[in-house]
Amino acid sequence: MDDAISKADTLIEAMGWIRRFRGKTTVIKLGGSLLEDHDAIQNLLLDVIFMETVGMHPVIVHGGGPSINRAMDQAKITPAWIKGRRVTDQATLEIVERVLAGEINQNLTGRIEQLGGRAVNLNFQSSSNVLFGEKLLLPDDSGETIDLGFVGQVTRVDRAVIENLTYAGQVPVIPSMCIDEVGQKFNVNADTAAMAVAEALGAEKLVFLSDVNGVRRDKHDPNTIIHSLTAEEARQLIADKVIESGMIPKVEACLATLNRGVRKVHIIDGRLRHSLLLEIYTTSGIGTEIVQSRTPAKH
Repeated sequence: MDDAISKADTLIEAMGWIRRFRGKTTVIKLGGSLLEDHDAIQNLLLDVIFMETVGMHPVIVHGGGPSINRAMDQAKITPAWIKGRRVTDQATLEIVERVLAGEINQNLTGRIEQLGGRAVNLNFQSSSNVLFGEKLLLPDDSGETIDLGFVGQVTRVDRAVIENLTYAGQVPVIPSMCIDEVGQKFNVNADTAAMAVAEALGAEKLVFLSDVNGVRRDKHDPNTIIHSLTAEEARQLIADKVIESGMIPKVEACLATLNRGVRKVHIIDGRLRHSLLLEIYTTSGIGTEIVQSRTPAKH
């Protein structure tokens, strides 16, 4: 009986957050090693289905680096990276499209359907691409332009298509690729693609699923997680070198997204069972949320 009452208390706690976020959009970025973890993805997709069932509008944006690397290895193509971005020649672009916009995108949608949800592929093959953009030009240390090949940045998101699907109770699943006005396709960094989608939709939340539990005061100690940060506090932690190495670009991406109208950005450990539900529908959450200014409570 005590166990049953505890479960009921959990539902009551969740009810307040369910009511608050009903009808709100949350963009969820999936990628990296998480896509290689069958159990983690299974639980995350169940969370997404739950979110849609109780009235939220989840939107998935995904990458797929490890799968692309395997396909390139099979094709005997050596990956090249500049400033954290994959150099993408024509042969690599074809692999990225086949693996990312094809295999992974369709697999995620199929698994959502198998679990009882409803999802839609928004890729080139389905003729429902929603990300449009242009070639990405990055400067080197001397100010000269670095040519990354067919690497792009999103300049426009077809908001109407995505919103019509979410209003109809379907989960849009979007690969991190875009196309320009003359039909050229580009590989896009999944974090920046998710940011562009969240901005275009005016999302309540953008959730980055990571392989760490959030921002930590000691990067080696998961118990030092900081559950809530303002933008000013996050910048100070970067300046103090508390936030360092690979977490810096992640946090800087969060801050840039807040400047574009998204209310809250979360970094959570996607390997933790039902991490999405625990972060969104409990008072304390389990990851780090970053907001422009302090609020009375998490969320």
